[in-house]
Amino acid sequence: MTSRIQSATPGEQQGEQTTGQAPYPTAAGSVSGRQNGRASRASLDELHETARRIAANVERVLVGKPDVIRIAIVTLLAEGHLLVEDVPGVGKTSLAKALARSIDCTVSRIQFTPDLLPSDVTGVSIYNRQSGGFEFRPGPVFANIVVGDEINRASPKTQSALLECMEEHQVTVDTSTYHLEEPFMVIATQNPIEMEGTYALPEAQRDRFTARVSIGYPDQQAELAMVEEHAGHNPLADLEPVSDRDTVRRLIETVRSVHMSQEVRRYAVELVSATRQVPEIRLGASPRATLQLVRAARAQAALSGREFVVPDDLHTVAVPVLAHRLVLTTEAHAARRSATDVVRAILHRVPVPQGSSGTNNR
Repeated sequence: MTSRIQSATPGEQQGEQTTGQAPYPTAAGSVSGRQNGRASRASLDELHETARRIAANVERVLVGKPDVIRIAIVTLLAEGHLLVEDVPGVGKTSLAKALARSIDCTVSRIQFTPDLLPSDVTGVSIYNRQSGGFEFRPGPVFANIVVGDEINRASPKTQSALLECMEEHQVTVDTSTYHLEEPFMVIATQNPIEMEGTYALPEAQRDRFTARVSIGYPDQQAELAMVEEHAGHNPLADLEPVSDRDTVRRLIETVRSVHMSQEVRRYAVELVSATRQVPEIRLGASPRATLQLVRAARAQAALSGREFVVPDDLHTVAVPVLAHRLVLTTEAHAARRSATDVVRAILHRVPVPQGSSGTNNR
């Protein structure tokens, strides 16, 4: 298991092994990593400045992809999980690592392989001969940010080990439940299913990811800058945290307080409901998608310096939040229609609420 799983705490140098035994998580009902009460809120100015520093830090590693970085930060502030899907070599893992290292918190990395077991992810109970009982040894999922590399190379059985973690922020092993410390975010990368040795993510697994992004190939200017700056040096080696766990908690509280009017809420529901009525879609977005669309829109509004959500915020995050959840019909695939095309068509078709602020950027 040690060859596939790397766990690190803030401040460790690259390649250095973690020493010492981390304290075990506590079962539910006693003291746990979950905070009692809520953290204080941060101002919008502090949120904007912290997000700017995180984005600048990540852009040192991932050159020329500001929109992708912004969606990653939106997902973090929306208390969600990010799925990065693209072909090998475009910087999927670099994005995940750079975002994780930009925050001074606990970070774990899991290399998903076909022989990885669910207990390799969540942890396992081991018999202690001295005490005469079983002790729980936590897996790498017990961290603030969990980087899952090539998640669709593991079997569906192993992928399902993340379902409870991602939705309920807890792990159940041998009838005992262990809470995960907040903030908790899974950043997973996957290769397209046409690649050799990959498994398609089950619908339930995809639905737990708040957003999906594709990095794509850089333009020639960005690739030239990458060659000049990164060819002889790995920028991840010198990346230092620009924020910490407590600050992120405060930013999340700020995002939670962003106002969303009744009209904009209804508009969000109408957008998601429309995905269940389009003939090209065999499986539409779930009510969970509605909740995550609202949370992502609040984070997008806060990053834009507003204390309220406008329809433009929903338009900005709709494709990353909704497209990966949709299952298209065979006829739609034959017509070479993508889920992204369908979501954009829905944005054009569903009327924007009258009197709402913002322009109609669709």
